[in-house]
Amino acid sequence: MRRLTPVLALGALLLTALPAHAADGPAHRESYGTKAPYAPRQGERDHQRPPAGFVPVFTENVSRHGSRAASDSEDADLVLALWEQAEAEGQLTGRGEEFGPVVRALRAAMAKTGYGNLSGRGRQEMADTAVRLRRRLPTLFRKIADDGERIDVVSSGQGRAVDSATAFTGALADAEPALKPLIGPVRTDKDLLYFHKAAGGAAYRDYIENDQRLKETLHGITDQPRTRKAAHSVLRRIFKEPFVARIGDQAGAAQAVHDLYAIAPAMSEESPDGEGWGMERFVSRSDAAWFGYVSDAEDFYEKGPGFADSDITYKMADVLLDDFFRQAEAKRAGTSDLGAELRFSHAEEIIPLAALMRLPGSTRATEPGEAYTYADNPWRGADVSPLGANIQWDVFAKGDRYLVRMLYNEKETAFKPGCRPVAEGSSFYDLDELERCFGRS
Repeated sequence: MRRLTPVLALGALLLTALPAHAADGPAHRESYGTKAPYAPRQGERDHQRPPAGFVPVFTENVSRHGSRAASDSEDADLVLALWEQAEAEGQLTGRGEEFGPVVRALRAAMAKTGYGNLSGRGRQEMADTAVRLRRRLPTLFRKIADDGERIDVVSSGQGRAVDSATAFTGALADAEPALKPLIGPVRTDKDLLYFHKAAGGAAYRDYIENDQRLKETLHGITDQPRTRKAAHSVLRRIFKEPFVARIGDQAGAAQAVHDLYAIAPAMSEESPDGEGWGMERFVSRSDAAWFGYVSDAEDFYEKGPGFADSDITYKMADVLLDDFFRQAEAKRAGTSDLGAELRFSHAEEIIPLAALMRLPGSTRATEPGEAYTYADNPWRGADVSPLGANIQWDVFAKGDRYLVRMLYNEKETAFKPGCRPVAEGSSFYDLDELERCFGRS
């Protein structure tokens, strides 16, 4: 989340906030934004059976990496500098006295994990997702093993994506040992799975850096009285009023607190008791919800549906959607020796792909003159792309007819309006129909 530079006006003391790098209970989940830890959205036994005679022949996915440490120590450094100054002046509240030691311990745990690296919870999320995948498609994975089909594994090349792939495939092999020699090494394809930083994302990067409408829209959302009120409320839980009054950019300091609050669940296994850090005691639900909204607004306009008259935030995801089709079509054509295609990527790829495909929550852009709000738009970062988010296509065959079922965060999900399932209410679609619906034939 972008923020201005907070200044503590204590004579010669100036504390500069560096850029934030944001991110469990249901009451708090939405306020974590895209740093919300993963949970499957549907039980394995609740999925529809394929039509009679159809058997699974292929599965493919794209997964965001699992829970991780913050990208760097800047948020913790900022708030600890403020906290230490307040402690020296006797300006901490009772709750605030607890805050510093918790943040110090969290910062040490993230440093030990490695900034930006997969956490223990992240590794477990990947492993659990892999085990559920095998349980959903037991006959497919037995067929892969019996026929000696390959499992291709590809990532963005970033450490947390590579480690997610390793945790996922390791758990898959543990659950079905015959698969181990069939699982390929993790290969890198940045054009496919890091496209926002690759050649195909050049126009997008120009939009992020230079689009005046984007800048004005985000400024209008963040620069509201509610932000200032929430910021003051967050800081007053930690610092006494005279100290808070001297913090030049209260919003920037409060955002740093919220960013630590948002990333803490992802680091739960590294907490002293392995149960969590209890950061919720330092940020009220209403204040967390507001800063969660502000974070979601930035992601909505920078990665998601954005403005109704522009597809700049998600057009580049077509390379990934094309690969989904290409892999399924190769299986139908008999030119593929793959039983599974497993991809590991980032929020910057999952969110645009969800918008491109018009997945639930990503169907509505903002019209001219209106702003993204929770009241009139269903987009929520915690639902669209939590840590470990995934989109999966399962391919079923009967003779020369091929059907596709999509799971979004493990929930059976309809394809976009205009795509006709094989029967009303069915989660299964003819591959031919999807090609027509998405303009591939």
